[in-house]
Amino acid sequence: MDLRNAFDTFQRGVNADPEQLTEARRRRNLVKKAFGTEADVIERFPSGSLARGTMLEPIHDVDYILVYDSAAHPDWGEPGPSSDGALSYVGGRINTLLGATSGTVANEVRLAAPRNHCVKCFFDDPEAELPFTVDVMPALRRPDGTLLIPEKHSELWVPAHPEDLIARIAARHVTWNRFVPLVRVLKHWNAKVSCAGMKSLVVEVLAYNCIPQDFVTGISEHRPEALARFFTSAVVAIDQPICDPAGICGEIQPDLDVATVRAKLQLASDAAYLARAAEQRGDTDAAICQWRKILGDLFPEPPGGCGKGIAAVPLVAPRLIRDTPQGS
Repeated sequence: MDLRNAFDTFQRGVNADPEQLTEARRRRNLVKKAFGTEADVIERFPSGSLARGTMLEPIHDVDYILVYDSAAHPDWGEPGPSSDGALSYVGGRINTLLGATSGTVANEVRLAAPRNHCVKCFFDDPEAELPFTVDVMPALRRPDGTLLIPEKHSELWVPAHPEDLIARIAARHVTWNRFVPLVRVLKHWNAKVSCAGMKSLVVEVLAYNCIPQDFVTGISEHRPEALARFFTSAVVAIDQPICDPAGICGEIQPDLDVATVRAKLQLASDAAYLARAAEQRGDTDAAICQWRKILGDLFPEPPGGCGKGIAAVPLVAPRLIRDTPQGS
């Protein structure tokens, strides 16, 4: 087994199940269809990790945005009860259009529950352990192209620009078509291996900032180098607040335990250096075992397994430290 095959096998395990993705898109598209004839809806588009291609399994929810005509709802966007009112209005329309008992378009949504920013549409049993939802968020388009979205708890409408990150991720992926899958790898490392405690969006923005931009799509295997350089850069980058790249929403996770995340990133960075050292001297099995140590048991072992001796790769040269986060 070579490194390319090992990473390919691991990637298949990280990616969301194709059947789950198909069903998630079907349900999301059903919401799109249902609101296609609503006179006060002027735009409809997907948001969130599914729209960016960075979804992990199991899929719990997908995001969808409805941009409303402000002339049809003149009180929306103003402080006060209009934020709650907008969510209640959308919840009512979902029940009318898609309600399980009497929906006019389809009978699939068992419960439409307004939350802080969105209406959670339960297609599965709301009492199930992990019920699937389509999270529908009403919004107003501002003159500068950004959105105003309701915030029920504060009784305000707050600015947001979800399309910005979608476009940024898509542009990076066009240049190097391993980028989006590698974001999934890092989200897997955060949530299921290191338990670093970063929100999913923090991981995506950190990946956008710290995965180098000097890779292009081709026959070369860049993933080990990209991951090693990411971890080295992220050790430094995590000390600064991880903010919305659009510059609108500010810090994404103000309560992040930075010291814990930095320590976990440093461990991964050190182990990635050992993996790269093994790869560069032609010891593929040792390199694979080091990546397994970083990325977890989902990463395959070489045919001979990962015994104590093969995983312990000695440092062979002084380590090159890059202290400037990569990316934009």
